[in-house]
Amino acid sequence: MHLTLHPELWWYLTRATGITAWVAALGSLLAGLALATRTLGTRPKGPWLLDVHRGLAGVTLAFTALHVAAIVADSYVHFGAADVLIPLASDWEPVAVAGGVVAMWLLVAVQLSSLAMRRLPKRVWRTIHLGSHGAAVAATLHAFTAGTDAGNPLVVGTAIAARRPPP
Repeated sequence: MHLTLHPELWWYLTRATGITAWVAALGSLLAGLALATRTLGTRPKGPWLLDVHRGLAGVTLAFTALHVAAIVADSYVHFGAADVLIPLASDWEPVAVAGGVVAMWLLVAVQLSSLAMRRLPKRVWRTIHLGSHGAAVAATLHAFTAGTDAGNPLVVGTAIAARRPPP
């Protein structure tokens, strides 16, 4: 039995994982804002919102890794390790790709600082954690400049809905 893969499989996987990572990141950011502010009234009681925040952050990391792997595996535009790890190294849309690279590294820094949270001074952890806002901006710019789904009504609607928590 011979298995033939659709020639655009990696491209579809790249798009799907990128959008999923972006939506999960925005959800995690909004949950984090709800934890840190009084957006939901008094500070939420119980661990459920923290679990949502952490869970979405984990989904973001996993789908970001899949997004990067899929774009490297895709043969339509060649992306090597340097292209996906070093900002402005890509020959294809270097500024647009750099937004995704910067967002990825900010996400990694936020996650690593969260894992080391108990060993870091609170002020250091908080400063690094605020990098999640920069990651959200960089990922959104990446999605709308490098992505082919920028005109998709669902993608545009997600960006509009995530611009701030509802009143």
